[in-house]
Amino acid sequence: MNRKNIMLVGFCGLMILSALFSAISRRRAEVEPSHQLVDIPDSRFVPRQRPIEGTNIAREYSNAIADAVEKVMPSVVVIRTEKVSVKRQEMVDLFGFRKYYRYVPEELMGEGSGVIIDERGHVLTSWHVIEGARDGAVVLNDGTKMAAELIGFDRATDLAVLKIKGEGINCPAVEFGDSDLVRVGEVVIAIGSPFSLQSSVTVGHVSQKGRKVHILPYEDFIQTDAAINEGNSGGPLIDVDGRLIGINTAKKTDDQQKGVGIAFAVPSDLAMVVAKSIIEKGVHEWPWIGATFYTVEKNYRDGIFNGAGVMISQVWNNTPASRAGLQSGTAVLQVDGIPVQTEQDIERIIYNKSVGDSVKFLFELKEKEQLEVELLLEEFPGMTG
Repeated sequence: MNRKNIMLVGFCGLMILSALFSAISRRRAEVEPSHQLVDIPDSRFVPRQRPIEGTNIAREYSNAIADAVEKVMPSVVVIRTEKVSVKRQEMVDLFGFRKYYRYVPEELMGEGSGVIIDERGHVLTSWHVIEGARDGAVVLNDGTKMAAELIGFDRATDLAVLKIKGEGINCPAVEFGDSDLVRVGEVVIAIGSPFSLQSSVTVGHVSQKGRKVHILPYEDFIQTDAAINEGNSGGPLIDVDGRLIGINTAKKTDDQQKGVGIAFAVPSDLAMVVAKSIIEKGVHEWPWIGATFYTVEKNYRDGIFNGAGVMISQVWNNTPASRAGLQSGTAVLQVDGIPVQTEQDIERIIYNKSVGDSVKFLFELKEKEQLEVELLLEEFPGMTG
């Protein structure tokens, strides 16, 4: 046997011995395991979380916002409307020479927000949300859709009241706050359905009060930087205690087009007076005493009017003011015990009342003589509906 064959036989023998050794080792491992078997726990991942200790102002703020939203959310509804609009279409005759127009009805679907204000199912919203609608329904926070009927509206404040149809219903009503006590800088929360995104929540602050932006006949808006967009109209503006302080309006204004973070809400004190009047009478009767007022420029107050900020400008015949003997040029110091500095201060106090309520005026006459008069509010002619 030559050397080459001897090497080949040796290599084959080595391979056979290696395979035999591996088989014996595997068998020994199966019979006598070289390690201890243990139970393997579930592979579910459980993240570590340390227990919360101490106080955290940011967490308390976050919890307050969440608590307020949770409290109010059952009272917030989506308002869906069906409107018919007439659309003009340009047409051409068969020969392509003469153009003419035809008017085609077009169905439009709309959506806004509202808030339930009593257990009977009355819903307060914005008038422009449902104006021109032939049919409407409300969707509750749990997704239940219910028919609703229009009770009445007020164009001057762009407010309307709906009534959820149904017998024996018991709706979750919102808690009312006092919008007169709300301070500039307070945190507020807006809830609504912007762009059909139901139950959306935005947070901001009261930027200012008593705003006039010339989109409604009467304005005393709360300005806020909480985001309010199309679909938010009619929804609630609430405080951090979950109380209603305003009804959001998303009607476009020059301020909203030019800037970012500007939105407006009708104060709840005024909104609830309007709603109460609509529920009881079908319309809102605006109160007045039969006199108009003007604000004195600050440069002239000390020298001419002894510091008074508001004067009577005109008194109308056969009104509470005329029957009380009031005259133009009389300085107004207080209304219902509240000092007034502008005519808007007087309007706010009067318009937050109802026809038939009384109001007390403190006037300053000549030689610093003061006169207190209690007047009964009557309906202002020409501002109903």
